[in-house]
Amino acid sequence: MQKEFENNYHWWLVFIILTFFAAATRLYKIDLPDHVCWDETHFGKMASWYINNTFFFDVHPPLAKMLIGLSGKLTGYNGTFPFNKPGDKYDNHNYLGMRLFCVLHGIFIIPFSFLIVWELTNSLLASTLAATFIIFDVGMITLSQYILLDPMLICYINGSVLGMVKFRSHSYSAFSLTWWFWLSWTGIFIAFSVSVKFVGIFVVALIGLYTVKDLWDILGNLNIPMVQVIKHFSARVFCLILLPVVLYVAVFYIHLKILYKSGPGDGFFSSAFQSQLKGNSLHQAKLPRDVAYGAVVTIKSHKIGGGYLHSHWHLYPKNVGAQQQQVTIYSHKDENNKWLIKKLDSNLSSSTSDPIELVFNGDLIKLEHDGVGDANDIWRVEIIGEDKRISVSTITSKIQLIHYLTGCALYSNSKQLPDWGYEQMEVSCNPRLHDSNNFWNIEDNYFPRLPNVSFEIYAPTFVESFLESHAVMFQGNSGLKPKKGEITSKPWQWPINIRGQFFSAQQLRIYLLGNPVIWWTNLIFLQIFLILKFIFAVQKQRNLQLMSNFKELCKRDKGIEASFWLFWGWALHYFPFFAMNRILYFHHYFPAVVFNSMLSAIIIKYLLDAIHHMLPEFLGKSTQQLLLGLIFTGVIYSFILFNPLAYGIDNSTGTQASMMKLKWLDTWEF
Repeated sequence: MQKEFENNYHWWLVFIILTFFAAATRLYKIDLPDHVCWDETHFGKMASWYINNTFFFDVHPPLAKMLIGLSGKLTGYNGTFPFNKPGDKYDNHNYLGMRLFCVLHGIFIIPFSFLIVWELTNSLLASTLAATFIIFDVGMITLSQYILLDPMLICYINGSVLGMVKFRSHSYSAFSLTWWFWLSWTGIFIAFSVSVKFVGIFVVALIGLYTVKDLWDILGNLNIPMVQVIKHFSARVFCLILLPVVLYVAVFYIHLKILYKSGPGDGFFSSAFQSQLKGNSLHQAKLPRDVAYGAVVTIKSHKIGGGYLHSHWHLYPKNVGAQQQQVTIYSHKDENNKWLIKKLDSNLSSSTSDPIELVFNGDLIKLEHDGVGDANDIWRVEIIGEDKRISVSTITSKIQLIHYLTGCALYSNSKQLPDWGYEQMEVSCNPRLHDSNNFWNIEDNYFPRLPNVSFEIYAPTFVESFLESHAVMFQGNSGLKPKKGEITSKPWQWPINIRGQFFSAQQLRIYLLGNPVIWWTNLIFLQIFLILKFIFAVQKQRNLQLMSNFKELCKRDKGIEASFWLFWGWALHYFPFFAMNRILYFHHYFPAVVFNSMLSAIIIKYLLDAIHHMLPEFLGKSTQQLLLGLIFTGVIYSFILFNPLAYGIDNSTGTQASMMKLKWLDTWEF
């Protein structure tokens, strides 16, 4: 009894000390720099839009941004700071509450990691090592201290894995209250992970693999009746599939209810979607039902995330096209999106006594922008799926515009134009007339001589809005391209820590870089794990005999089995990035780093125990303690060396000189 009390006391003491260090290292200098750092310009701005109920578009699901906005609102931020660009001073705006909310998630990563390793190994040493590696990783500190999605993403991923291993440890008490609690906890954190970023699906894959193995083992246990097997299966379907889906859908329902005002994201969505946004030209709109000659209209691409046909006074550069006004696709509402529809064979008159002529399916029309047009602006209007000569309707008619002289269709390209085109999207002419990217609809329709009708009936249902939101997000994700001068990276560079990422390049420089001692150690122990796994697989297959001490260690140690799932966690959060055809950044690797750090801790513990068993008692124990001392000393000393990367490098001569000595790789830019 006394020994159990002492063990519990030591456990709680270590847990509290590690949590204290986690909080201390992440709360230190949380208010600095007092200007916008890196992606705070995006996510801080989005928090402001939530506070102001202003609709916007982002490629990530909404949960983290909603919570950041809520934390800002509760801590006195009024949503008025513009977050225009990195380096903008916050001045008197209360930004600290949002940073504290994000850093709180960064702190929770450590106790979650400690508990995961404890549940897998029941080793206080392995748990302590895992927490220590994450606490003193300067990159993890940097990523936790700002208004970003990543600390929440990693926290919820860790929370999901914690639920998985806690549920596993309660398998002996199936269907008990505690069993249900941890199964539900896992489902809730799965939903949170995917609701922050779509890469949260990787932890769903990990837990899915574990669940399949778990159910297979239950099915193979002939002592469990088939009725109980079905109950196990049903419980997992409910808690790990239905519950996360319901929560995920609920997040989007709240998101769409909060953002009911027109904003910068309107143009990415369909005309019907925009009609439900207060302040949008289509909200409670009364427009002419039919399109007439002489109408001023906007023409919107009918594809998911499609923009508006747009023109401006800037000309195409030499050797690119005719020296005429540029015609592009623009995703935002703008005066330059307006076009005048003219009849081919007559001049328009402003007289109200002239008969109104409607635009019909098959008509030849002339599109003019600010009075500019020539023979190349003649198009045949075709309503998709309609052979009859009926009039073109506002919003509801899906049309294509066939160029009169060439016979090709006006085409909304996904290709982004270079600087001369202001990074708007390319519009071209497509000889493939059945391509869905040729389809358009008339959105705004200004023609005072026709009666207006209400378009409220075309507002989408929640399910339609939910599905369209996802289609637009998926398209936006796949189309992300680097901006001029933006530093990106390749997945193969991440584990070796070859290049970091500036968060602030002003008077106090912040540079995202993993602690090289920890990261390179992680790589070494990742290789050792694979070697050990291979050796044990061969030994089992060939039924080879091992030394008695080592054999006993293998029988009673849970390290390799535990490491297997952490290895899969690392692999699933790393290798899929190689298949992604989108812009990638260094910070995408950090969820995988957490798994690698936990795996390293378990393998170190395993190897230390192996040394202790294979050497004489005194020598084995002394060697074990010496190696542990070297590991902790190396980790803490490397943190002392590299912590200015997280807390800020000032411009003093002494600091600059000391940091130059730490540029172990030429690719590090601090």
